Amino acid sequence: MRITHHPLLCPALGTQRQLTSFTFGETGAGPKAYIQASLHADELPGMLVAHHLRGLLEAAEQRGELLGEVVLVPMANPIGLSQTVMHHQIGRFELATMENFNRNYPDFFEVLKDELAAVLGADEAENKRVIRAAMRRALLAQAPKTELQCQRQTLMLLAHDADLVLDLHCDFEAVMHMYVEQACLPRLTPLAQRLGARALLWANGSGGSVSFDEALSGPWWRLRDHFSGRWPVPLACASTTVELRGQVDVSTAFAQQDAQAIYAYLQSEALISGAFAEAPLALCEATPLAGTESVLAPHSGVIAFACVPGDVVRAGQLLAEVVDPISGQSSKVTASINGVLYARQGLRWATAGFELCRIAGRESIRSGNLLSP
Repeated sequence: MRITHHPLLCPALGTQRQLTSFTFGETGAGPKAYIQASLHADELPGMLVAHHLRGLLEAAEQRGELLGEVVLVPMANPIGLSQTVMHHQIGRFELATMENFNRNYPDFFEVLKDELAAVLGADEAENKRVIRAAMRRALLAQAPKTELQCQRQTLMLLAHDADLVLDLHCDFEAVMHMYVEQACLPRLTPLAQRLGARALLWANGSGGSVSFDEALSGPWWRLRDHFSGRWPVPLACASTTVELRGQVDVSTAFAQQDAQAIYAYLQSEALISGAFAEAPLALCEATPLAGTESVLAPHSGVIAFACVPGDVVRAGQLLAEVVDPISGQSSKVTASINGVLYARQGLRWATAGFELCRIAGRESIRSGNLLSP
């Protein structure tokens, strides 16, 4: 195992933060996997999963079972971890800019498509090498002016040449679920099965600012489609956001279970040798992210949920009541689609229009920016 410390741009006099990466196996010897945890720094389950996965990878490396390279970043957002206000951690947005830590990553397709048109050829493997080299040049050409920009650049430099990327997050209160791009479904569905995902949400780009995972898988299917009939482009990176249940689902039992599932998946992807069991049967079907219903509070009040994450709900079913203790108004909030309620809020006080929960449905009902801010 090789430990590397990556210093970030110093934001103010007398301060300095760094990212730390752990590399297992030999660079270039085989496929590469990149795994990071807690890009939203108040989402902690991934850190504990990374801790237990590190132990498994160290043991495998000592046994000589690493067939490729695994880069693990167990704490992907030291900036967010430092943002504690009155004992409350604010890890989703940077306080200085109010930017989401998981947005505004480079759109490699737009940046590179014209340059690549002049250098790609008939050899798919060579095109893969050329595209990755162009990605790296584009990243190195960046001149970060802030600590946040430097953090994004550092994470991208570690991940841009990976064949597999797992970005470990969690929701407020949720069951295990995953976000993938449609082209990655064949490769990542077995991971969803091993983790016991109750929702597998796919999109062909989610719209809005580019998230970390889509910055890495998106260029490949978009370049493939763009150069179709001219030059072959492989789907060289399968990237996913793994939502490890809810924010308080931090336990040794869950973390060991999830680390073992990821380890077996890496074995199935020929990154680690050794016997492994077949993936269990899927607990859900893949559904479009555009089919997700975001259920909103009709007015301010106390939230009394009637369903828990993992419930299969029907259109018209009661999900929650929102009670105004001043006027006495009590509004019943119901589902408008059939599906799995896979996530809900951790708070129990709503302002008008507050998102209460989300349901994964089979039919597309939304368009535009499909991710929350």
